[in-house]
Amino acid sequence: MQKEISNALQVLKDGGLLLYPTDTVWGIGCDATNPEAVKKVFQLKGREDNKALICLVADDRMLSKYVKEIPQVAFDIFEISEEPITIIYDDAQNLAENLIATDKSIAIRIPNDEFCFQLLRRFGKPIVSTSANTSHEATPKSYKEITSHILKGVDYVVNLHREKICTKPSSIIKLSANGRVKIIR
Repeated sequence: MQKEISNALQVLKDGGLLLYPTDTVWGIGCDATNPEAVKKVFQLKGREDNKALICLVADDRMLSKYVKEIPQVAFDIFEISEEPITIIYDDAQNLAENLIATDKSIAIRIPNDEFCFQLLRRFGKPIVSTSANTSHEATPKSYKEITSHILKGVDYVVNLHREKICTKPSSIIKLSANGRVKIIR
């Protein structure tokens, strides 16, 4: 695993794109603070750049650097959730502008996956995590279902968990600064 983390780190530092396993589905990733790298993700997916992307952080300490105010209920959700949950927060900061939604929100997940955790800790910044498919196509449930367009479009494919089958992406909840909670997915 350490060799894969080292290889992935170099790609992230160079502004490249990564194809990697997460705690949910295979993801296309990049440095979430690098606008040029984020632009490459939108281009590879054929996705409109006004559609927000999810990013991953290692823990709540890292999260606090990229969200102005974390609602208290988020910590409760972290404690009780048994499934992967992505939370949309108001007032994103210190991220690539083209990653932040027009309403200044950002979708962030703390993954429950050792590879992702170690990569995030060593990188020290958030990593984009969007499903490994082009827009309007089904999300691949396994590495074998990822199209050649995506495989050829990234700079590095992590050689871990290629046999893993993923049945669903994370749930998504929007937590507004005013205390409102909205279930998105």
